[in-house]
Amino acid sequence: MSAVRSPWAWIPSLYLLQALPYVTVMTLSVVMYKNLGLSNIDIALYTSWLYLPWVIKPLWSPLVELLGTKRRWIVGLQFLIGAALAGVALTLPLHSFFQMSLAVLWLMAFASASHDIAADGFYLLALKTHEQAAFVGVRSAFYRLANIAGQGGLVYLAGWLTERNGNAQSAWATVMLLLAGLFVVVALVHLWALPQPATDRPAPRQQGFWGESMRVFADFFRKPAILVIVGFLLLYRFPEAQLLKLATPFLLDPVAEGGLGLTTQQVGIAYGTVGLSALTLGGLLGGWVISRFGLKRALWPLILAMHVPNVVFLAMAWSQPSNLWIVSSALAVEQFGYGLGFTAYLMVMILVADGPHKTAHYALCTGFMALGMMVPGMWSGWLQDQWGYLWFFAWVLLATLPSFAMTALLSIPEGFGKKA
Repeated sequence: MSAVRSPWAWIPSLYLLQALPYVTVMTLSVVMYKNLGLSNIDIALYTSWLYLPWVIKPLWSPLVELLGTKRRWIVGLQFLIGAALAGVALTLPLHSFFQMSLAVLWLMAFASASHDIAADGFYLLALKTHEQAAFVGVRSAFYRLANIAGQGGLVYLAGWLTERNGNAQSAWATVMLLLAGLFVVVALVHLWALPQPATDRPAPRQQGFWGESMRVFADFFRKPAILVIVGFLLLYRFPEAQLLKLATPFLLDPVAEGGLGLTTQQVGIAYGTVGLSALTLGGLLGGWVISRFGLKRALWPLILAMHVPNVVFLAMAWSQPSNLWIVSSALAVEQFGYGLGFTAYLMVMILVADGPHKTAHYALCTGFMALGMMVPGMWSGWLQDQWGYLWFFAWVLLATLPSFAMTALLSIPEGFGKKA
């Protein structure tokens, strides 16, 4: 088996499979539980708790760093996630489906978070720095294509199956089984497709396993300006953390309750297909901009592109448009801007993780990112219930200020991410 492969042979499929379980846990579950009759408060609270494995994954990231190769972790965990998806499908027809499906989603979230550690570490090891910058848009694009397949195609399919047989639980069980089969097939492909970089090996230990693990953590918190870095990681997505949990319920809720009254299939088209296609294009353009001009020059334009378009949700909550094309266009504007801005966040994490323990330190960065998504998401359903959609989306715009403040304090080396 060749040790060197083109990044195009494995980056697209790797990040499709990195995204799909996350999309299932954090987004498809929201639509699924909404279709099955749960309230916005319960959906926002309980699905936000599912972020926890991504928050605490740095606690076991040294295991991936110090035991085995990233390649083996990736393939093994993809098989495990496939089994978990099949488990979700089996729980949905049961009377206590909510509690049991949440438990399986929780277990799948732990497997997915571990897969993220290995996949992101593998990306850093298999590519040179300028390749990482050039392909950050590609990985983001295929990550978002998985979102399109999930929030678009699979949501549409679930809606179509529900209309056809009148049973939402059966429809969503079918969707989960299809995802399970996909994971098994692509995991088999990755046995061949993933390269074998010489640097993909267990990190050397200077002391015992636990002592080495503590040293890895300590090295992260010795980085210069670490408090600013942590603040940036926690607050950059502060507005999105709250908007994300209520975006789909807003599109689905009746007009009389402040929503737009779309069907599940229409949400699949507008938000899951048109919106996320625009987000994918934004991610590709953001990666090109950074590789062309460097992160330092691109940072402020990209963060403005990410947060300012949130105003479209406020506009839709005020006008409540019924035309699907108007809704789709508004979502495309917001998602395109978000795709641009998120590439900057990814490159900041790559910058922070640089060093001898890239895998574990990148996992720490993503753990702080997940914490920044989990906590605000937990109270978002309650805020929307108290204020209504209009004032909730107004608050989301105000919530961009902490993100701007932390970005202003961040120091980026000249030329970082720019292709030489």
